[in-house]
Amino acid sequence: MKNFFGKLKTVFDPKKLGLIVLAVVLFFLVMDLNSRLNELSRLTAQRDEAATVVANLESTLQVLQTSQAYAGSIGAVEEWAYNEGHMVRPGEQLVIPISPPGTTPEPVIVPTPTVEPVENWEIWLALILGE
Repeated sequence: MKNFFGKLKTVFDPKKLGLIVLAVVLFFLVMDLNSRLNELSRLTAQRDEAATVVANLESTLQVLQTSQAYAGSIGAVEEWAYNEGHMVRPGEQLVIPISPPGTTPEPVIVPTPTVEPVENWEIWLALILGE
């Protein structure tokens, strides 16, 4: 029995066992650090994306507030009254131009968009590259 415990003692040297346990603990700490760094980069990307959306919304809000302030002003009311409401001030005469009889109005030409054919290799390239 003494011989067995002697061999066991040399196989399980406390210093070697301590180094192995320390290496395993360090391995798990590094793995945990790696997962935390991945989570940090994901959350940082989400924060940056949210900051971009917030900046866009704030600029939209500023434009809308400016538009709302102008819509309530006297200048906007007068512009609407002259252009769309066909109103005049006292002493002015409203003139609406009419085309002479017998003339034909100029046709408005609206170009139709044409679809450009896409080759199969361009579709596959876009799918592979994520474009």
